[in-house]
Amino acid sequence: MTLSQLPDSLYSAEQVRELDRIAIESRGIPGLKLMHRAASACVDVLLQRWPDADSLFVFCGSGNNAGDGYIIAAMMAEKNVNVSVMTIGSTAKLSADAAEALKYCRSTSARFEQFNGSIPMGINDVIVDALLGTGLTGEVRPGYREIIDAINRSEAPVLSVDIPSGLSADTGAVLGTAINASTTVTFIGLKKGLFTLEGPGRRGELVYSSLGVPEDIFSEIGSSVHRLSHQRLIRKLPKRQANAHKNQFGHVLVVGGNEGMGGAAAMAGEAALRAGAGLVSVATHVNHAGLLGSQRPELMVRGIKNSRDLEGLLNQATVVVLGPGLGRDEWAQMLFEKTMIADLPAVIDADGLNLLALSPVKRNNWILTPHPGEAARLLQGVSRAEKTISEDRFAAVAHMQALYGGTVLLKGAGTLIKSEDELSLCGYGNPGMSSAGMGDVLSGVIGGLLAQTCEAHFAAQLGVVVHSLAADQIGSLEGERGLLATDLLPGIRRLLNDI
Repeated sequence: MTLSQLPDSLYSAEQVRELDRIAIESRGIPGLKLMHRAASACVDVLLQRWPDADSLFVFCGSGNNAGDGYIIAAMMAEKNVNVSVMTIGSTAKLSADAAEALKYCRSTSARFEQFNGSIPMGINDVIVDALLGTGLTGEVRPGYREIIDAINRSEAPVLSVDIPSGLSADTGAVLGTAINASTTVTFIGLKKGLFTLEGPGRRGELVYSSLGVPEDIFSEIGSSVHRLSHQRLIRKLPKRQANAHKNQFGHVLVVGGNEGMGGAAAMAGEAALRAGAGLVSVATHVNHAGLLGSQRPELMVRGIKNSRDLEGLLNQATVVVLGPGLGRDEWAQMLFEKTMIADLPAVIDADGLNLLALSPVKRNNWILTPHPGEAARLLQGVSRAEKTISEDRFAAVAHMQALYGGTVLLKGAGTLIKSEDELSLCGYGNPGMSSAGMGDVLSGVIGGLLAQTCEAHFAAQLGVVVHSLAADQIGSLEGERGLLATDLLPGIRRLLNDI
């Protein structure tokens, strides 16, 4: 199932439990019936993905996930598959529905076995992970940890029921250890932890089933965050009139490119042009101003020696991109302070963020684009800042937005975009983007969109989507390894033209 086929709304574990409760108590759908529907969805995936499986090993915990697991085991046994069930924890703790599922499983040919520290896997065997569900909040207990680690060592394909065991449904953090799933079949509402931090790397292929829950139930529970869609966003980008001219599409000023780092400013400037800005100037170090101008003649490049050199450029600009290759020396500090005084609509990135962290201010007319390290510095006055970013990106981006205002874009797997009133997530992107210059291109794209009178939050959303989706398109054709930041520019242009 592709990202575009999934719902856009993401939920916390508590919200999904409430959706489940409403379905059972207000809509009269028996919990056991939902359990059977969940198991049936998993069985369909098992038969589609692994039709030649010799044996199925089903690991069940003591929560409702175990009930799903028992019914999966029973259904597969009834299809004459060789099924082994390993129950972890006390069956006395099972809910009434899960206990009924266990009774059903015992009536079939499924064998019940004890876990003895290893899993005797054959080459065509498959594992079902029904150990721990969305209710897990603390670290995985030692008994479960041993089993999860053994499953991961087995290197067998794993189908996780609802969520990989050990993964936080709310944050995507690994709670001590977590299953590396080949496929995850998730139910009723998409859990937000599946889409950020460790979630994308642990979930494998993601399959969704609403379990037939009535759609009106979802309107009763507001989602925590929504996923961004290129198809929906691109419709909001205004079409250009036949008599358009460059001055209608803004003048971006890129401020950065200290000695030895001119390429960062050049990439940001070219990206702003490819995003559709009418004019782009680059204020950079005098030592390589001429080279940058010759590499991309459409850029207006000016070598900056002092604040007076920058003043005229700031007066002409409608948007500033501050930070690519800026550095942190006296020259950088001078450009940073002069740009901040101008108070233009801005995209702040890289060393612009590092300098901002030293002199924090709050504004509503900027977009901040930190990666986790820069985010930790922006939150350095907050206790456990780095730990917060590595454990709960949703909390971290909300905290940064409250401290600095405007729109904050926290980069990483499952990039988050937070304004005062909205939180969204970009589900596109891949590990190939872990290369130099990616952030410079992103800041330029967002600056180019902002210059075209796009509202700041929309510019950030569309910018990160076309940037990440372009990387996915190239990665699918040519591979992720060796992907360069400038490789994205043709794809970004096509995506912004909806080609």
